[in-house]
Amino acid sequence: MLSRRDFLQVALAVGALPAGLAANMARASAQQKITQADLLRASPKGKLTILHMTDCHGQLMPIHFREPSINIGVGDNNGLPPHVTGKEFLAKFGIKPGSHLQYALTDQDFSALAKSYGRIGGMDRMATLIKSIRSERGADNTLVLDGGDTLHGSYTVLKSAGDDMAKILDALGFEATTGHFEFTLGHKRVTELFGDKDSAGKVKAAFLASNIRDNEFDEPVFKSTKFFEKAGTKIAVIGQAFPFTPIANPRYMMPKWAFGIREQDVRANVVAARAAGAQVVVLLSHNGFDVDRKLASRVEGIDVILTGHTHDALPVPIKVGNTLLIASGSHTKFLSRLDLDVKDGKIKDYSYALIPVLADVITPDPEVAKLIADIRAPHEALLKTELARTETLLYRRGNFNGTLDDVICDALISERDAEISLSPGFRWGNSIVPGEAITWDDVYNATAISYPNVYRNKMSGEMLKTILEDVADNLFNPDPYYQQGGDMVRVGGMTYAIAVDKPAGQRISNMKMAKTGTAIEATKDYVVSGWASVNEGTEGPPIWEVVGGYLKKKKTVAPSGSSGVTVTRG
Repeated sequence: MLSRRDFLQVALAVGALPAGLAANMARASAQQKITQADLLRASPKGKLTILHMTDCHGQLMPIHFREPSINIGVGDNNGLPPHVTGKEFLAKFGIKPGSHLQYALTDQDFSALAKSYGRIGGMDRMATLIKSIRSERGADNTLVLDGGDTLHGSYTVLKSAGDDMAKILDALGFEATTGHFEFTLGHKRVTELFGDKDSAGKVKAAFLASNIRDNEFDEPVFKSTKFFEKAGTKIAVIGQAFPFTPIANPRYMMPKWAFGIREQDVRANVVAARAAGAQVVVLLSHNGFDVDRKLASRVEGIDVILTGHTHDALPVPIKVGNTLLIASGSHTKFLSRLDLDVKDGKIKDYSYALIPVLADVITPDPEVAKLIADIRAPHEALLKTELARTETLLYRRGNFNGTLDDVICDALISERDAEISLSPGFRWGNSIVPGEAITWDDVYNATAISYPNVYRNKMSGEMLKTILEDVADNLFNPDPYYQQGGDMVRVGGMTYAIAVDKPAGQRISNMKMAKTGTAIEATKDYVVSGWASVNEGTEGPPIWEVVGGYLKKKKTVAPSGSSGVTVTRG
């Protein structure tokens, strides 16, 4: 007699089940092969455990999120992780095809595997993992850290000015954090929530940012370092906020503060931490991975850098000299667990696990689940409202284009009567698998910023080229200290070629109108629509209204993912 599992496998193999039931059974079959205990299983070293989450972008609920198919490295980082994707990533890290790790860490067979493994992330699931590891290792031996870009990126963050995620940080017991998009709440709100170097804020976690100074007196705004006693070890956590915030985001939202990498300040803080008796020095960073790799090669004495900002997820630490670089992904997809064996004031051994937060496998923490339900309850009906459906996978990550951005660019042209559209190369926003509804929740997850106005201006061809060249240099400058992260600005209504490895100002060529194939002329003006301008006083409707209105009219979208960008190397 066939068992339930045998029947499942036979039926799936011969295609004897209706499509919807087959998908549900495939998912159930996949889940039978992995359990919460499997995800939590570890080979611990020593007594000290550091847990790290970063770049959750306000995601309370489980989502789908496809990793990039293209993530180009330049200069000395060409071909090095995290600039490895797809099949090459699977081969490099020995990941089994069809596994939950392939699903979580790559773009390969994403839509099919999404049906098998379900959604990923969710703060109630994250809470379960954190509490389980704390219970296993002991609260006094476990340090829980958040890498920033937490109070941003969803409808509830926008409506509560970050209060929802402030509650989550407290509920999950995070002990320190840093920031980037948090600063776009405005400097007054940031200090209200996180305090400053002299006073505490609403959030219990220490807000650490060694690289922010006030403009008037050149004095630190926030605490740079916090010391923790865990597992009989004195740990110094030094915070590093995103160094290019006033350039990548509106300067008028933080007018009194100056940012930067400030390598010398990092070095001085490490020396001071060691002098104060720190046995382990951790840099809680929102620099971006390649910036941190360079920093680790130049600043001695950092044991661990918990990287953030560029959303990279790596199943193993990357070692630079004596420093371990940890990349914990984004959108609550992963929790990093680093166990350290510290003896005689030095790290003797370590073990590491990048834990995928498989929502259908992990039991939600009831207290945090209730908190999330309470936060979302006033908005739930709106957020679940269906606007349209997609026939193809909608995703954002990729150096040059994403199908979700294609929809946004089409909406900008259609709704604002433009010839060309520009949309930022943001790396946040969930994916939507074929056949699923596109809801207001999805739209806000891709657009919820505090400077959302959609402009409609005339721009010359020369100005368009300047914009593309500027973004290209931010992304592909061979010196990581000049890289701001993110991806290329997305374009609609036009095509272009990019020579990634050429010098600044010489990368972009062959700009054409997409419909006609005619060359874009340097001296000719074009009607351009875009959003997320860093200029104060930008007028126009918020981007979510533009996209939502477009989707209601379209009812169905099916972007192909074919890019109008021709990429060359060398």
